[in-house]
Amino acid sequence: MSVSLGEILAHPALAAADPVVHPQGADTAAQPVRWVHSSEVLDIAPLLRGGELLLCGGITLATATPARRADYVRELAQRGIAALAIETGGVLPEVPAAMLETAEEYGLPVVELRKVVPFVGVMQAINSILVSESAGHLHQADAATRAMAAELAHGASLDKILAVLADITGSAVRLVSPWGVDLGSAVPETATDDDDADASAQAEVPAGAAELPGEPLPPAAPDAPSVPDAPAGTLMGVDIPVRGVLMGRLEVRVPQGGDTALAQVAGERAVDILGLALLQHTPPGLHAQAGAELMRAVLTSAPEWRLEQLAPGAGFPADSPLVVAAVHAAAPQELRGAIEAFLSAGRIPSAAYLDDAELVVMASLPDTETAGARRGLVESLQELEGNHDAVISVGPLADGVARAAWSLAEARRALEVRQVRRRTASPRRRPPAHGLVVVDADDVSVESLALTGMTASAREAFVNHHLRAVLQHDAQRQSQLLETLHVWLDSGCNTAQSARELHLERQSMHHRLQRIFDLCGGDPRGTGKLAALHLAVRMADLP
Repeated sequence: MSVSLGEILAHPALAAADPVVHPQGADTAAQPVRWVHSSEVLDIAPLLRGGELLLCGGITLATATPARRADYVRELAQRGIAALAIETGGVLPEVPAAMLETAEEYGLPVVELRKVVPFVGVMQAINSILVSESAGHLHQADAATRAMAAELAHGASLDKILAVLADITGSAVRLVSPWGVDLGSAVPETATDDDDADASAQAEVPAGAAELPGEPLPPAAPDAPSVPDAPAGTLMGVDIPVRGVLMGRLEVRVPQGGDTALAQVAGERAVDILGLALLQHTPPGLHAQAGAELMRAVLTSAPEWRLEQLAPGAGFPADSPLVVAAVHAAAPQELRGAIEAFLSAGRIPSAAYLDDAELVVMASLPDTETAGARRGLVESLQELEGNHDAVISVGPLADGVARAAWSLAEARRALEVRQVRRRTASPRRRPPAHGLVVVDADDVSVESLALTGMTASAREAFVNHHLRAVLQHDAQRQSQLLETLHVWLDSGCNTAQSARELHLERQSMHHRLQRIFDLCGGDPRGTGKLAALHLAVRMADLP
């Protein structure tokens, strides 16, 4: 059996911390833990794989803003960690109530450690148990992989190959296409007739089914029967790519009390064998293979000649204008389907590639009215169907496939700028944390240029030269002159519009502007100082 959160909390190394689980009544016995990790870094989520128990001393949380704490919890929950354990009693007297509310909203257990314990000792004690457990799982998973390979070599069907995995894990397994169409399934031989029926029902994808850390499952086929009362269990999924093209998804329904950790390891180890099996039964088309190969070349910044060689086979003329988007999503595979469906409906040539947690999409644009087509694409992406929690960053226009890597780099940099703004902006101007957000890299090209073309010390010197008096005034008097100046400059120096956005009376807006002008050496309108001042304001939030 795998090690559960409840077992870990009961271990003497952690029980000495007098742990309390929030929310009360959380089923810690059903929550598997893959690893124990410790970090005070609030941006740790991208470095985690999921399934971890994360230990936090509360030092950085004590000084973080409520919004940053909420983002911290949300990012960890979306990464799929098992639980967050926070030490209280020192700089952080208690876990903030708002954090607990956010954690409960996203289904993330929070463990309050009310006494001090050495985190290094906890990790050594628990992880040694997990390593031993993991070695046993790997041994079983490798045995399953060898048996599946033998079945494949003898020309067995997908059902026969999946039966090996079902027997090893004691779970019902199913292989589906990216669109939810059944490709094969199996249940353990040890199951009774009644169990077989239950397992078959469990193989369907009931609404709201629980998952292990990883990508959410694709929607079921339209004609698939619903199973509202499927027996309890854990549903996990593993993507099966073939030559870079997503060809299927393995679903494993672990029965209640089953070994979810073994199912996860065995499913991941079976990816290559199942990929070969799918290649024999339903090989990907040449167009899909070419698209995947082209996207890999873009991601690795392949030479220009290689990109131009691959582009026609994927439907991209070598000199066709295009954009590349970087997508970070809670459910990237589900969002990929929505984006590809939208682009296909618009007859827009495209290619997509899921690289770890990042989805990269390249779309071709017409040779005429290209700028307008790009603007329309950005606007249309904001209206994608479905309830998506994601950020889509659309890179600038590239004049051919040779510039695709540059467009991708700028899209990623726009995501970086957005993260900085979320940490530093006032609540009024902070980018939204939830839902579907589309970022236009062209809107942050100034920040992108500053990040790539200037050192941090040079940016700081430039900002101080133009804004030192404003920054000092805000720091000493808790005023919002910098924000006021930022809004006014972004509006094109439109005082009435800025007053509305800041919820100020027009007279109050004029008073603020006059104070800013006094601190900056006069009204910048009609002078060369206006552009420099705007640049300094936009760079003020950069690291």
